[in-house]
Amino acid sequence: MTISTTKKIAGAATAAGLLVALAGCGSAPTATSTTTAPAVAGFKPCIVSDAGGWNDKSFNEYAKKGLDEAAATLGVTPVEVQSSSANDYAPNLESLVAANCTLIVSVGFNLAADTVKSALANPNLQYAIVDDSADLNNDGKTDAPNIKPLLFNTVEAGYLGGYAAAAWSAQDGVNKVGTFGGMQIPPVTIFMDGFIDGVQKYNTDKGANVQTFGWDVASQKGVFTGGFEANDTAKQTAKSILDQGVDVILPVGGPIYQSAAQAIKESGKNTVMLGVDSDLAVADPSVASVLLTSITKHVDNAVRDTVIAAAAGKYDPTPYVGTLANGGVGLADFHDFTSKLPAGLTDELAKLQSEIIAGTLTVTSPSSPK
Repeated sequence: MTISTTKKIAGAATAAGLLVALAGCGSAPTATSTTTAPAVAGFKPCIVSDAGGWNDKSFNEYAKKGLDEAAATLGVTPVEVQSSSANDYAPNLESLVAANCTLIVSVGFNLAADTVKSALANPNLQYAIVDDSADLNNDGKTDAPNIKPLLFNTVEAGYLGGYAAAAWSAQDGVNKVGTFGGMQIPPVTIFMDGFIDGVQKYNTDKGANVQTFGWDVASQKGVFTGGFEANDTAKQTAKSILDQGVDVILPVGGPIYQSAAQAIKESGKNTVMLGVDSDLAVADPSVASVLLTSITKHVDNAVRDTVIAAAAGKYDPTPYVGTLANGGVGLADFHDFTSKLPAGLTDELAKLQSEIIAGTLTVTSPSSPK
């Protein structure tokens, strides 16, 4: 990837502005004064992963991180159970009920049905679920009054990521970017919607023609691996997008980013990717050399604050929705690519973020939290 010296200098000059302007993207709401309050007698926080497991460098790992931080602050011992497959969800939840847990955090959309069933059967227990509204009836309300949804409007941050990807690809003269997902579920497609819409915003603003592959917002159809495992299926799926000639790719779905990085490195081309959920350059330095940036959601902070509030007797089942405005979602640092960014990009991203927060730029998805 050839980048002019002028663009390198300009990118470096504007990077500091981005870091200041996007500071809110890098942190979720801090815990309230309840962080210093002792836990109510008998308080026992618990958590169950989905099939991605605790080492996914994504929402499972960061949900556990949030619970561990809260438990350390409170001086309590949590119970943490890992699921290997969907068959583990119900029995794992049953084991947490049997362990006398007072707050149970379910991690992921795929645990919704079993979490609702468990919550209805145990109305005196408190629950929280990451990435789902627990509204199986689609009537606009949580199906059990003792479940707190922890949701993230990642379409907003995905929009910024898509704009940045388009700018990067246009700078190279490639003008092609792509994405693929693990499973076609709302917490995945919401990233893809934002990404594609952000590319289109760049095209509109710049009179450009950056093409997109792997997802169509209008039809809500695209390319998926069928799971979240980092395996040959995921690598071949990534390769199918790379074969379209893209020089930026967004894999959405936990560990499948590892397969995408492998496919990029084996291609021998100067393709880069975007991460999701956590800042992958920090969480997994092995992919930093091909990682432009990451579209983040601060699951750890949302879980931590929920646990601490519950420990102080202030559990509130009202859904939490992470946004750019409250710092629950954001765009990570560009790290090693900062000096190589197109001139003016960081200022443009800061302006877009301000407009989204102010409500003068509407960014939404069919999968946005209602």
